[in-house]
Amino acid sequence: MTATERDDMNEMLPITDEQGNTVGAATRGECHNGESMLLHPVVHLHVLNSRGELFLQKRPHWKDIQPDKWDTAVGGHVDLGESVEQALRREAREELGITDFQAERLTPYVFQSERERELVYPHRCTYDGPVTPSAETDGGRFWSREEIAEAMGKGVFTPNFEGEYRRLFEK
Repeated sequence: MTATERDDMNEMLPITDEQGNTVGAATRGECHNGESMLLHPVVHLHVLNSRGELFLQKRPHWKDIQPDKWDTAVGGHVDLGESVEQALRREAREELGITDFQAERLTPYVFQSERERELVYPHRCTYDGPVTPSAETDGGRFWSREEIAEAMGKGVFTPNFEGEYRRLFEK
């Protein structure tokens, strides 16, 4: 594993209340230790093509949360001092090389797992341009709704993706 193939546990993240107001800061390690449950903001971008297929990224084996699982096309922490919009644009550029897109902001929600609590700001867009997954991912591809339905509940996807997919796309 190289230095770029691990999460920086000393990265400083904003801590927020459930309305998104910053109330402090803590390290990624503190936020993900399974004890503090400090609420920290993240952005998600669901990228659909004009055929209605959904792009998913594969999380690399070295990620500290849900390694080797398929997940939302773009997902990442909002940095300390950064807006949700800035984080969304940065993460889309860093993870998929996408810069020219119009995102629809969806309803934020709190996600909690055994290791962390996140204030999730989900977005979606339709995009037919080039997608170039970076080394922050283990690649990715467009999935049909049928393929997603077939793989749900089988440990293929992150629990967060499955819950968010049900809320956003199974209406």
